[in-house]
Amino acid sequence: MELFPAMPLAEWSETKETFHRFAQIVGKIRLTSSNRRNHWWQVPFHPTGRGLTTRPMGGLGEQPLFCVEFDLVRHRLVVDVLDGRSAEFSLIGRSVSSFHERLFDTLAGLGIRPEIWAVPFDLGDETPFAEDTLHARYDPVLINRYWRILAQVAQLLDRFAADFAGKTSPVHHFWHTFDIAVTRFTGRVVRVSPDTDPVTREAYSWEVISSGFWFGDSERPWPAFYSYTAPEPEGLEREPLHPEQAEWIAARGSHLAILRYDDVRAMGDPVMAVLEFLDSAYQAGARLTHVDTEALSSPGGVTDPYYGKV
Repeated sequence: MELFPAMPLAEWSETKETFHRFAQIVGKIRLTSSNRRNHWWQVPFHPTGRGLTTRPMGGLGEQPLFCVEFDLVRHRLVVDVLDGRSAEFSLIGRSVSSFHERLFDTLAGLGIRPEIWAVPFDLGDETPFAEDTLHARYDPVLINRYWRILAQVAQLLDRFAADFAGKTSPVHHFWHTFDIAVTRFTGRVVRVSPDTDPVTREAYSWEVISSGFWFGDSERPWPAFYSYTAPEPEGLEREPLHPEQAEWIAARGSHLAILRYDDVRAMGDPVMAVLEFLDSAYQAGARLTHVDTEALSSPGGVTDPYYGKV
């Protein structure tokens, strides 16, 4: 199985726009049916051995305990209930409208009736899901490749996460922005303006250095690994990054460290190149926010002071 196969945005943009909306519909069900966690940790999807899962939700009130999964090997949407019932349908050949209707009919047949705000989030399009027949492209080969890349990147981010002993998010796939990320927390609370939107207030109520990968969008039409520090310290964009292909770019009033996916694919050791990049971006943010990196270090995921010595 190829490590980091090619995934140019232009090749799958129509499929991506369709599946992104499928993901937002399921994600909004997750949002309304799960227990709230700090920094929205309850919201994202997690990769599985066959696709993506919401993880179990409901079960403590009117809704039964259930789980929704995208099986991106068989290209089926699967709903499982704690009592053993299960229902599924094909993802291929569906518009967003068709997917929305079939999913909610399937859930209702299992006694599950979530209520969601059924319009896209931050996609430049407010067509209600139930009315969207325009987005109807689902290429199973490209969707499977997207999932394989996601799974490989998740393992790489998990390896990077192991070296930090402080508060760290899971490695998770955000359905609203369509990126996969892991976030390190410095432990400092941030004073957030009450005028800031509630999504941002919860996400950035603590100082963070976040790292991840996105598949590209209309603004930046290329996949890339990234990192940022929030709130951004003065001079972050002048800090050194490695390898040499990495760079800082301006992004919505702040800066992102990026290493383009196609540059990584051309390197002799792409895994080590990405780890070097993520660490250089973390060190840049940590220096300027005065993080005690030695105290929060756990090389290889180990904090046992006697490991390998006794």
